Amino acid sequence: MGHSPVSLQPTSASYEQRKVTDMPMHDWSRVRSGIYHNFHVLWMATITNRLNAGLLPHGLIAMAEQVVGGPEPDVVTLQHGDVASSADGDNAALLVAKPPKPQTAFVIPLENERYAAKANRVVVRHSLGKVVAVIELVSPVNKDTRHALRSFVEKTIDLLYDGINLLIIDPFLPGPRDPQGIHKEIWDEIADEPFELPAGRRLTLVAYQAAPIKTAYVEPFAIGSAIPDMPLFVHNDYYINVPLEATYMETWNGLPQPLRDLVL
Repeated sequence: MGHSPVSLQPTSASYEQRKVTDMPMHDWSRVRSGIYHNFHVLWMATITNRLNAGLLPHGLIAMAEQVVGGPEPDVVTLQHGDVASSADGDNAALLVAKPPKPQTAFVIPLENERYAAKANRVVVRHSLGKVVAVIELVSPVNKDTRHALRSFVEKTIDLLYDGINLLIIDPFLPGPRDPQGIHKEIWDEIADEPFELPAGRRLTLVAYQAAPIKTAYVEPFAIGSAIPDMPLFVHNDYYINVPLEATYMETWNGLPQPLRDLVL
């Protein structure tokens, strides 16, 4: 597959401490869809605010949008000079380029492909216009029918083939329509390669790099576990790390206790 899998393993002491004090990923399948939708919207807003508070390089902004739609004529990636110049500015430390590659459990490049530089979600745009990346938080409605799952997969593929990078967060266990998780349903449309979620880590985080080679950075995780930070690519090998657990806990701590009690 071109890259050797690299496991992301926190130290046992800090990990155990965080499990007790932070109460990370909860089982949102236990609540009604409206309650999860409330958290969904708030978490996406928290991520958007954090990106705009200094994580994104100069010239990029994040916005919460209901739909991006299909590929548009003006949806292209950043020119190389835009990212390179931003890396020389005040937030150069925030933008990471190879090496090192992001550390996730599975790194799955689509071999031999070169790309030209060209529910609610977070959309990262350049100069208030061109889309360079999308963060999508999966909802049960995305997988509750064959049509819904097919629609989600097709929209993801359209964005990826249009050169738009993605970060997908799926906090729900695989079901009969996605027995190995949302990533396999997406990747099967791109490459015929085996993929299986490890036992005990059946939730999925996946970052898709659109160019120069389509590559999936997959990090399985679990209910009750820490939520790893994940890369969000903004141009070729340039990416930022999205603080998923920090934004999750900020959102969680703002929920009224009766709502938190439903998933504890």
